[in-house]
Amino acid sequence: MNPTISLALLVCFCMTTVLAMKDMMRKSIVFDKNTPDVFYCPIQKPSGMEKLIVKARPLKKLCEFEGQPLPEDYKSDCYQDVDESNYACKEKYRIMMRTAPPGSEKPFENKRLARFLDVDKEFYIAAMEEKKNEDTTENAKKKRSKSKKRT
Repeated sequence: MNPTISLALLVCFCMTTVLAMKDMMRKSIVFDKNTPDVFYCPIQKPSGMEKLIVKARPLKKLCEFEGQPLPEDYKSDCYQDVDESNYACKEKYRIMMRTAPPGSEKPFENKRLARFLDVDKEFYIAAMEEKKNEDTTENAKKKRSKSKKRT
């Protein structure tokens, strides 16, 4: 076989392997709805999903810094700080949307993710407009009923 083709195939194989490992690391954060207060993350480099050794961590520690740079003295219990990755923040957002969606009476851990604030504002504005419309409709009904009673 041509050496150039062999080299190209080798490079392609290596890149596929690296991407598969990155994808496995990215997907190594596990949330179980039966234990809603914790998430699970790997404590050492996984060699496969069936051999993944994980540690339970409180959900508030997932994406704790919300994509901001990690402090110098920060030490994560998860392998390669996977709990602070972009995927971790997306996963926490997905979990929080399920457990305490924007506009819910009680937010998760009595706080919101920064990305919830705009959604909460939109929800609040929509709710206030809806309430205003209901009040206007209710007042119109009262006026009609009063005018009918007079006649």
